Amino acid sequence: MPSFAPLYDRAASAPPVPPGLPLVIALTGFTDAGGAVARVVEYFRDDLDPSPLFAFSNDVLLDYRARRPIISFDEDHLTDFRPPRLELSLAHDSLGQPFVLLAGYEPDFAWEAFAEAVLDLAEGLEVSSVTWVHAIPMPVPHTRPIGTTVSGTRSDLAEAHSVWRPHTQVPATAGHLLEYRFAQIGASVAGFVLLIPHYLGDTEYPAAALAGLDSLTVATGLVFSGDKLRDENRDYLVKVEEQVANSDELTRMVQGLEERYDSYMAGSTQATPIIHTGDLPSADELAAELERFLATRGDDDKRGGGLS
Repeated sequence: MPSFAPLYDRAASAPPVPPGLPLVIALTGFTDAGGAVARVVEYFRDDLDPSPLFAFSNDVLLDYRARRPIISFDEDHLTDFRPPRLELSLAHDSLGQPFVLLAGYEPDFAWEAFAEAVLDLAEGLEVSSVTWVHAIPMPVPHTRPIGTTVSGTRSDLAEAHSVWRPHTQVPATAGHLLEYRFAQIGASVAGFVLLIPHYLGDTEYPAAALAGLDSLTVATGLVFSGDKLRDENRDYLVKVEEQVANSDELTRMVQGLEERYDSYMAGSTQATPIIHTGDLPSADELAAELERFLATRGDDDKRGGGLS
């Protein structure tokens, strides 16, 4: 990595940014259960058409061999090289409300330099708050609302929206580091962990992205329509329910998850902790039961796991 390479460049056509806007962060990477963050980023880029302010350098931050760019081959020549993007942009929600958006891949390298740069840019833009989302697999049923764990400095959000409050150590992401650094300087920051049914974690689960958008709305007051995602989710759940109904084993497994979830949420003194999975089906067992469902999904439903 050349020491002289800049970490980011200002976009030539960067628009002016009014002070006091919320900063929303969506980084794909280590875990993205249900494709939640990838679909949120896709929604932001396709539906909201954000205007880039700063573009981060792939040559400094990206491991190309781990996340190879896409290039198109047209009969006898190469076309349309599409490197991944990590950008700080100005976006507007469905009501036209402006916000600052940091979206793209999670950096592979130079985390501390990246975090310092993001904090400096956020200070320069005078953002009012910082909110980010990511998603992990959990032993919860798809028939119940997607829960969240909230961290950061906004105790009101944690009190109202954390359904699971663990004492644990987890592999960190760049998003965690950003939250930690923002909290250290006393910023208003909140991180939402989406708790996605573990047997759907490797699928493109539209409800996961919808839950991510809802969490951002709760924290910022921004409004995101997500109509396409809602239509996709209705079709997706119909197919899942058909598959569950056709399998006695899968039906029993989901019922067991429902009973544990309901007992936990009701605060029963006899409730087993939500993370305990000793007598629950593994993700592999449930995934095998859903294999036929996934195999018969139409080509229009399939999306690549990468982010361009």
